[in-house]
This record gives sequence, structure tokens and C-alpha cells, in this order.
Amino acid sequence: MPRAYSLDLRERVVAAVAAGESCRKVAGTYKVSVASVVKWSQRFRTTGSAAAKRMGGNQPRSLAGERDWVLARLAAVPDLTLRTLVVELGERGVVTSYGSVWRIVHDARLSFKKNTVRHRAGSPRRGAKALALEGASRPD
Repeated sequence: MPRAYSLDLRERVVAAVAAGESCRKVAGTYKVSVASVVKWSQRFRTTGSAAAKRMGGNQPRSLAGERDWVLARLAAVPDLTLRTLVVELGERGVVTSYGSVWRIVHDARLSFKKNTVRHRAGSPRRGAKALALEGASRPD
């Protein structure tokens, strides 16, 4: 992730604009974009500082209130798909997305692992195919 320009550069740019130079001329002098000069000057006029805003951060989860319901539902029916959970949440009046439900399940460290019998058969050149049912015996 790119870093913000230094406060020293921002202050020099804002001071040059405040001294009466045009934004385009200041941008050329300090080798920054005109948009940056304009934004820094606006921020300085609004807040009194040209300092960069905080980058990144921890965004609150949109389904935080439904977390317990989702986990209880998965405990009751462990092989539910995430898409099914999205539909069930929609029926409860909660508009959400697949990604939001996935983040709740991921944060809870839950996963559904298929057993080896249900894996895809593969090509004939890669060895014996998987059996169709668990515990099925091969013909001798």
C-alpha cells in the first residue's frame, strides 16, 4: 500500500498556494499532481492542517448483530452452504452478501471439509476413480 506524502511537503505546498501561486505552478514546482495540491489546500482551509488522514483501519462487520444466529444455524445444520445462509438471512429481513457471511464463518474458524470419497473422479490417466459411495467394495 502506498504511503502518504510527508507533512513537510504538504505544508510547503499549502504555504506556496497561500502566498498566491497557482495550483498548477505549485504542482509543477514540487512535482505532485494538481489534484493533490487542490485537496491539500482545501483540507488546510477546512481543518487548519494539511496532514494526511489515517489510512486503513478496522471496519465494523455489517452482520455483527446476526453473528450468533449464523453460528447457531451452522451448529444445527453443519452442511449449509453460505449461499443458503444468505437466502435465509434475506428471509429474516437482513440484506447481505456472500462475502459478509463468509467473513463471519471464517472469523469463527469454521470450515466444511469434504471427505475423500466425495472428491471429483479425475481423469482416467490419473489412477483409479473414487468410489461412488462410502464403504462400497470393489468387484474382485
